Amino acid sequence: MSKFKNKPQIRHLLEINFAMLLISTSGALGRYVTLNPMVTIGVRALLACLLLYLYCRYKKVSLFINVKDRFLIFLSGIFLCIHWVTYFYALQLSNVAIGMLSLFTYPVITALLEPFILKTKFEKAHLLLALLVLFGVYYLAPNIDIESSYAKAIGLGILSAFFYALRNLLLKKKGGSYNGSGLMFYQVAIAGIVLSPILFFVDISLVFEQWKPLLTLALLTTAIGHTLFLKSFKNFSITSASILGSIQPVYGIILGILFLGEIPSWRTVVGGALILSSVVIESIRSFKRK
Repeated sequence: MSKFKNKPQIRHLLEINFAMLLISTSGALGRYVTLNPMVTIGVRALLACLLLYLYCRYKKVSLFINVKDRFLIFLSGIFLCIHWVTYFYALQLSNVAIGMLSLFTYPVITALLEPFILKTKFEKAHLLLALLVLFGVYYLAPNIDIESSYAKAIGLGILSAFFYALRNLLLKKKGGSYNGSGLMFYQVAIAGIVLSPILFFVDISLVFEQWKPLLTLALLTTAIGHTLFLKSFKNFSITSASILGSIQPVYGIILGILFLGEIPSWRTVVGGALILSSVVIESIRSFKRK
């Protein structure tokens, strides 16, 4: 009976998969919105900031941050901003599949950076996983011409993954000290403030023309999707959530096929399988260590 109680319930599995589905809409929406990525992310961040503030006030979530943690929260917001902007540039230069799969190099990048940032023990197995990811990245590119838009997209996707990994590592020690929605509020607020000056140099009518996908990006992808994912941590370990999270590019690619008609090539499928297999292997290794 106790073993049965410890198993995740179907409802919890459905909740985390729904969260992954919502977050994965960033791929199709990032391709659909034709604005400059910095404008898109700026509007997304400001709208998400407003939505998360209203949510935190409704749920009476404390937004207090200790003085000693404020610079770290600010820096994590800058990293999140760079992560989003480079990711959306990668999407515009390629397609949903390549953009999302190159981003999902971040778990292995995280494993390689963690010993330097958090002073943990370095593991040789991570070098093998990094090699597996490199093979995956090689297969993602339809050719090896570094001047091609796809090669640039993969480079930007990996850069996005690097800053996402940095952001996650910075928040790793502080994540349990604050409410997840409160942390997300400050990060999107910082991203919105940093990018807001660019709104003075664009035709605002173009922004209003695409208000529906922008609002969807802020509400479904950022506010609801990330909130549900953070909520799932109560029902799953971080490792289990990471394994389940590897389904996100699959959902994103399916949405790209359904709404944008972007069918990935066989090379993209092979490269994606290699990258995602490294994510699953590292997650299982982490689970066994615990």
